[in-house]
Amino acid sequence: MNSQIVDQLGLKLGANDLPYEFPIHANLVHLTLGLLIIAIIFDIAGTFFSLEKPIFKFLGLTALRSGFFDVGWYNLLAAAVITFFTVAAGFFELILAPAVNGKSAWGLTAGTTMVLHGLGGISLLAIIVAMTVWRGLQRFRWRHSNARQVQWSYLLAGVALLGILFVHGTLGAQLGDEFGIHVTAAGLVREGKSPELLPK
Repeated sequence: MNSQIVDQLGLKLGANDLPYEFPIHANLVHLTLGLLIIAIIFDIAGTFFSLEKPIFKFLGLTALRSGFFDVGWYNLLAAAVITFFTVAAGFFELILAPAVNGKSAWGLTAGTTMVLHGLGGISLLAIIVAMTVWRGLQRFRWRHSNARQVQWSYLLAGVALLGILFVHGTLGAQLGDEFGIHVTAAGLVREGKSPELLPK
């Protein structure tokens, strides 16, 4: 933890080494992930709509192909906006992270894991914004008159992005679970103490 920054900002850190009770980054990450996963899944569903149409008809669901693409577009757009806040909160909480010893299941130290997770976060922000621009061009320029609104290359890139997010998310999970950063309960359990000792 950078104590000079804490002093300069006049922050009072709580039990989890943050000036607030719950980490904001972890909550925003899951919002970003949910929006992004839904965006890719609905674009895939819109692409294969002709195969699924009999299922919707059998279930009595009225579904339009364009509706799937609308859900995909608006969720991706929301994910791109939220990701800016996710990365900003992540870097703020990264600055306040305490020094921790040990190695993760991948053999990385806490410092290396934080650096990789931070660089990955910036890279993913750029990729998500680029995917949103690409998707927007398909929706409003290149394929606006086509029934299938997205290109195959876009869908493949989206699936690959989900794989990259899995690896990146694992690094973040290791910071919380294996190193106990900003997760006070995990730290107490690791020390053999009861999480009931957390201040209320």
